[in-house]
Formats: sequence, C-alpha cells, structure tokens
Amino acid sequence: MSTSGLSAKKRYALVGTGGRAGLFYTSIARDFSETSILVAICDTNQTRLDYAKSKIDPLTGGQIPTYLAKDFDKMIEETKPDEVIVTTIDRTHHTYIVRALELGCNVITEKPMTIDVPQCNEIFSAVDRTDKRVRVTFNYRYAPHNTKIFELIRSGAIGTVTSIHFEWMLNTSHGADYFRRWHRDARNSGGLLVHKSTHHFDLINFWLQSRPKTVYAQGDLKFYGKKNAEDRGITSFYSRAYGSEAAKDDLFALHLDQNPQLKSLYLDAEHEDGYYRDQSVFGDGISIEDTMNVLVRYENETILTYSLTAYAPWEGFRVSFNGTGGRLEAEIVESSYVNSGGEQSLEGAAEDITLMLRPLFQEPRKVEVVQAKGGHGGGDEVMLRDLFGDVEPDEHMRAASHVDGAASILTGVAANRSIRTGQVVKVSDILTLP
Repeated sequence: MSTSGLSAKKRYALVGTGGRAGLFYTSIARDFSETSILVAICDTNQTRLDYAKSKIDPLTGGQIPTYLAKDFDKMIEETKPDEVIVTTIDRTHHTYIVRALELGCNVITEKPMTIDVPQCNEIFSAVDRTDKRVRVTFNYRYAPHNTKIFELIRSGAIGTVTSIHFEWMLNTSHGADYFRRWHRDARNSGGLLVHKSTHHFDLINFWLQSRPKTVYAQGDLKFYGKKNAEDRGITSFYSRAYGSEAAKDDLFALHLDQNPQLKSLYLDAEHEDGYYRDQSVFGDGISIEDTMNVLVRYENETILTYSLTAYAPWEGFRVSFNGTGGRLEAEIVESSYVNSGGEQSLEGAAEDITLMLRPLFQEPRKVEVVQAKGGHGGGDEVMLRDLFGDVEPDEHMRAASHVDGAASILTGVAANRSIRTGQVVKVSDILTLP
C-alpha cells in the first residue's frame, strides 16, 4: 500500500450504527483525521445508516459509502479497510469479528467481545487461523481513577491483595434503560452479568493481573417486569411508550419523539426491522436479572464479593481492597444518562471521585486523582487516542486483546450458570484460556 496521501492513513470500516457507534465514527472523522480514515459504514437498517452518514459527511467533506449487513463481504472487498470496528448487537459480535478476520482485517470490538463460550471459541480459532488481531474497547481501564488504582496495587501500597468488595449501582435512568431495549432478552446480551459486568470483571482482572478460578452467584428480577410491578400495586400497563396514554405518567417511560437523536436512530428506523427502543420496563418478556451478587476466587487466590443493582438512586461504584499492608477504598459517582439520549462524551462521566489509602499502622491519606472530562470516567478520550492516534507505548498495559475479552466474560458466563444450577462453577470447566 502506498504511504502517500490518504493511503498513509489507517483505513477503518464500521458495522453497527446504533448508539455506541457515534463515539467511534465521530472521533475518527473529527479528531483523528491525520492518522485515520473511515472508508465505509454497515448496518442492517438503512435509515440508521443514513443518520450516521448525515453526521459523518459534514465532518469529512465526503460521501461515506453505506452497506447493508448482507453486503458485508462486498464492503470489505470494495473499500479495503485495515480494521473493522464492531458495534452491533452483542449476539452478532462474533459473526462480524470472525468474518472480518477471515477477510484479512484486524478488528476493534465493543464490549462484551461476545456472549458465550462457543462464540469465544470461534473467535479464538479465527485469530489462530488468520494471525490477525482483535482489540476489545474496555474504556474503563483508561479512566484516570482506575489507572491510579492499578498503579497503587502494582506498587505494593497495600501489600498483597487478599480480598475485594465491589458494588456497582445503575440508577433508575441508566439501569432502567437495559430493560427497555434489546438487552432485556438474555439471548441478545447474555444478561447484565455479561453485557454490563464485563466492564467490572475486566477491571478486576486488570487490577489484579489475574483471572477468575471459581464463581458462585445468585440473581433475580426483583424490581422490573410486570409481576414485580403488580406486586407493588401498579395496575396501569403498556407495551411501549410511543402512542401510549398510560406511558405519559410513567417516570420510567422513554419518549423517543421528544429526543431528536433517539427519534432519528430508532423511531424513524423501526419500520425497517420492527425494533422498539421504548418498551416498558414493567412489561413481560424480560429474561435478565436486575439484582445480582457474585463470589469469585481468582487464580492468585484473591477473593471478590461483587454486587450489581440496576434500580439504584445514584449511579457509580464503590470498591474496597484489603491487603497484607492495608486497605484501599474508592467511591466514584457517575453522571446519569440514557444511551444515545444526549451528548455521548458525557455518558458515565465522573462527577465525584474519592480515593482513600489506609496503610496498616499509619494515618490514612486521600489520594489525589486528576478528574478527567468525558465519558466513562474520562476513559473514552484516552482510549480513543490509544486506538486512533499516534501515542507512546502504554506502561499500564491497558490495551485489551481477545484473550482479555474472553477472560472478562467468563466470570459472567460462569455466574449465569451458577444462578441456574445453584452450584459453584469452576471456570476452567467452561473455557481454558491461553
């Protein structure tokens, strides 16, 4: 390939132009045009493709070609990307990852890399056959406070980590949103222990530089769903918010016609595929949990207690590390949001950060962290530079491979199995990682 003009830039194609895609295509077109070029976009829905195109073309001064998903191979052949960015529905990630590898492209994929072990095996096999690379976009690794936690643990500030308590709260804006859309069907997402908790389990793997060994879990649908609402005395129901009188008084309803971006991405596009983005969180057909607790032993013998609540009054997390030399505590309050319902750079932005180091036999001290702007605690911006810019090698080893992607979902896959069986699950019985 020539190294002059546009051909010197790394070429990207993107498949899946829903909510998360905008972060990638906007960044390439606006912020990294000197190093990167977006050569094509692909989706199952032409209306959504046209919306993405309307955002990209003004930034590039060009006409980005669009391809329907059935023409994925044709897109690769005609536009010759170096890398394919996968931001589709979770259950189809592996389809596009594997095919892109087979067609000679490296891959950048949204988390979770995939939702089950057979799909993991397909990806591992494709990587081995093609000698191509898969990167998983774990943006939380890049948030300054999470990087600081990694540094403190690696430095031995609390000695050897013996146990961790990790509590994540999704509030009644963000948390509820998983029960309005395709995520509510476990066949699409693997449930929140795979779709959402993959972030959190990856952070533990990253912080400890270890992997899960055994998993025990319990989980239920305690708040959302029709039966739970009926038990609380609710008598007025609807299937979706759009056009519903009952939805007008529901604080959990999402009104697509009142948000231009959501209207363009989903309401205007639903005639093509029948996907309703505004389903009632108190409807039937929800097959994921909203209340989950997990106990994990890691290969380095650290023990984790983890909980995820999807209907909390605030958004963020608390994590505490106990070690042979002391204790490290963090509380991070994040901004509330609805996916694609506002400025994407503010989704999951850190509003307040408290990091306390409590060494044994010493006075505790607050650890200062520079609070970064942007989504996912400031991690989005740093990760995008790492993906698309010219950057120095990362001493924190935050770039995540397909092996990291698999390791992050294994805790959730094992937890889902434990919930079904009531048994402790040995992770190596599910998948042995290299």
